[in-house]
Amino acid sequence: MSAAVMPMAAPRAAAALPVPAQLDARDGRYLRDAIRWAGVARQRGNRPFGAVLVAPDGTTMGEAYCNTTETGHCTGHAETNLVRQASARWSREQMAAATLYSSAEPCVMCAGAIFWSNVGRVVFGIDAVRLRVFRGERAEQRDAELSCRDVFAASPHPIDCIGPALVDEASESHVGFWK
Repeated sequence: MSAAVMPMAAPRAAAALPVPAQLDARDGRYLRDAIRWAGVARQRGNRPFGAVLVAPDGTTMGEAYCNTTETGHCTGHAETNLVRQASARWSREQMAAATLYSSAEPCVMCAGAIFWSNVGRVVFGIDAVRLRVFRGERAEQRDAELSCRDVFAASPHPIDCIGPALVDEASESHVGFWK
């Protein structure tokens, strides 16, 4: 088919912004820890994403940040780094009882890793819709436009998902980064 008759791709429709969730003090504390790790990632020259895994008793089971620039590994997202290290140390039952806090809504890859690691609960900061505004239209910054909730809904085991939350705080490390 010649370029003259190829159909044009429709522009992406503006999605409605998800309403931020209210968090209790515990969830707010650990989500802020994940947001802090996003700042560390940015300071180290990586994309600004962080994640923390916490047991029901408050034990921190792991912390990670996106290290794709440092390592050159495209799968080095905060959540995949976190579940990779934590699942080597903690049982599937312990992972199922844990909460993963992510500075941003997990992408499709990270949502899959969360599913495979058996994590039972996710709390995230900035949602993918707001994050896409920061990322703009540059092809290398675009993501698969599928919510983590869609991935979690396909899971045979329940994965609670809360977010977006603390959106202003979670957005700070993205200001000026993507353009």
